[in-house]
Amino acid sequence: MIDTSTDLRQQAIRFGVDRIDAIFFTHPHADHVAGIDEVRSFNMKQGDSIPAYANQWTESELKKRFSYIFSPGKVEGGGIPQITLTRILKTTKSIKFNGVEVIPVRVKHGSKWVLGYRFDSIAYVTDCSYIPSESLSLLRELDVLVLDCLRLAPHRTHLNLEKALEVINVLTPRRTILTHLGHDFDYQTWKRKLPKNVELAFDGMVINANRKRKALK
Repeated sequence: MIDTSTDLRQQAIRFGVDRIDAIFFTHPHADHVAGIDEVRSFNMKQGDSIPAYANQWTESELKKRFSYIFSPGKVEGGGIPQITLTRILKTTKSIKFNGVEVIPVRVKHGSKWVLGYRFDSIAYVTDCSYIPSESLSLLRELDVLVLDCLRLAPHRTHLNLEKALEVINVLTPRRTILTHLGHDFDYQTWKRKLPKNVELAFDGMVINANRKRKALK
């Protein structure tokens, strides 16, 4: 799972998510982490701590804001989420988890470095305003790219449509799904206006990518 969004509980119930093997955090903004308490339901069901991965900024913020999880001391009353947090370093090339190679992709979100992730031929890159060349090289030959696109006008901390299309033209993924969309994007209108193989994300969207690419070198 990527991030613990504010409505994690509702999403899990609505879409039948009954297990979390690992959590990969992109960054510590509230809309991406504020549902972290809901992890405890999965702990109870699975009977174990859940591994999680984050960069230094996210790790520091999580431990500060949720000290009762990561430095609990004596716990009185209800249980707390059991999360084993591992820092992703700048030098981390990939993480092997349950037979899947997960590649962290460093991107800028305003002035902060955050993470996107590549899983086989799918990459998820939300909340970014700039992708450096070394990260672009990790996003080549994708079947599916899920990419940040907040609005039409330029934005200080997010890609707008023009910048997102520039990234797509450089990377040429087979399919791109724009996410983190603002109110500029009426779904029915914009699904007809976007270039071929570019589409808007929507709640409950299921993505299938059956073909594995060759491993990146």
